[in-house]
Amino acid sequence: MVRAAVLPSVGAPLEITGISLPEPGPGQVRVRLAAAGVCHSDLSLSDGTMRVPVPAVLGHEGAGTVLAVGEGVEHVAAGDAVVLNWAPSCGTCHHCSLGEVWLCTEALAGVGRVHATTADGTALHPGLNVAAFAEETVVPAGCVLPAPEGVDLTDAALLGCAVLTGYGAVHHASRVREGESVAVLGVGGVGLAALQSARIAGAGTIVAVDVSPEKEELARRAGATDYVLASDATAKEVRRLTGGRGADVAVECVGRAATIRAAWDATRRGGRTTVVGIGGKDQQVTFNALEIFHFGRTLSGCVYGNSDPAADLPVLAEHVREGRLDLSALVTDRIPLDGIPAAFDAMRQGRGARSLVVF
Repeated sequence: MVRAAVLPSVGAPLEITGISLPEPGPGQVRVRLAAAGVCHSDLSLSDGTMRVPVPAVLGHEGAGTVLAVGEGVEHVAAGDAVVLNWAPSCGTCHHCSLGEVWLCTEALAGVGRVHATTADGTALHPGLNVAAFAEETVVPAGCVLPAPEGVDLTDAALLGCAVLTGYGAVHHASRVREGESVAVLGVGGVGLAALQSARIAGAGTIVAVDVSPEKEELARRAGATDYVLASDATAKEVRRLTGGRGADVAVECVGRAATIRAAWDATRRGGRTTVVGIGGKDQQVTFNALEIFHFGRTLSGCVYGNSDPAADLPVLAEHVREGRLDLSALVTDRIPLDGIPAAFDAMRQGRGARSLVVF
């Protein structure tokens, strides 16, 4: 038995309990977790904004050490340090054939499998493939990637979602160029990664926007040149800080209709608005036909940073080793497994950035 955070049903409190894991079968890997990040997507799964089979073990951002591998697994072995990849690509579907591995149609095929059982025999599913809110997990081989050398394994957990998403939103989805102005709305773990990535890309003015005044120091450490408290005048403030034009690129990391609209309004004519935040179906954003023509802006979604984890992890690791990317700066709280419910409450209230479960 190992301890895990189990979601018994949608909207129910998490339960910290013992679970039984099977030995890894063909094409599977068993991992002892070193750390797991608490992402807003986990909260979205918990409250039903995103749907998965329940009961489930949540957690999709993690890193650890391989304990055992099943038949046919050759890219990792027992004792290897690994980063979990919650959206493995199949390599053969239409999207993968186009190089759009982040849209792989088979990426979440394993979500419905039985991952573990409780002490009374109840079947458990993995929240987003990897079930990282547990001391140990068993995952498909495609869900583990060798951890980069020279990166602390605890901090490396953040590479599995927050950093890949924030970095990819800037470098892949938005294609920020040197000297461009960037606005990042939402200073959580992903937002902080986006701010650091904008700095790495050589952006000029970098504006961070959030509802919390306490996050200004975090944002400026990450690379923000300016900080704006979110309000009805957010777009006006961003335009004021960017020569009256608006930002060349606005990255929305919240997933609410109001902030998506604010990001759009804060973007200059001809600029790019990238939506990273995951919102619910009830979050309706409206545009009129004339403004779409007049402003000539591009509005795009962004899944997992439009990243290819296998290709991007070595790049991110090099940024870490060279001191350009500070993973620990994304973390405001290091917590035990039973601290996850409090971390969920902090996210609901807009407090802090990434909480990191350290096993």
